[in-house]
Amino acid sequence: MQTAHGQRHPGGTFLGFPLEGFSLFQSLLLAFTSGFFTFFATTTVSIFSLLAWNLIGHHSVNYADSYLYIGFPAGVIVLLIALPLFGTLWIRAKLRK
Repeated sequence: MQTAHGQRHPGGTFLGFPLEGFSLFQSLLLAFTSGFFTFFATTTVSIFSLLAWNLIGHHSVNYADSYLYIGFPAGVIVLLIALPLFGTLWIRAKLRK
């Protein structure tokens, strides 16, 4: 019986996940999921930060600014990084076969 600790992936791993063997659909799904998650995570943090800023400093900053100036650019930046990264992993896997 083999355990999970004994298995090695020749393409390497990141946080325990293998970095090879993704299909085109899986690569695109991972790239867009990364951007989607980043958008919502940064938007959530920025909304709570604006909430604290408005309450503590008696300011009136619009919460929609967190979507426009924080969440959207962060999501786009991660998407622009993730698409070539996962695309390169997919192409390398295709060339090895």
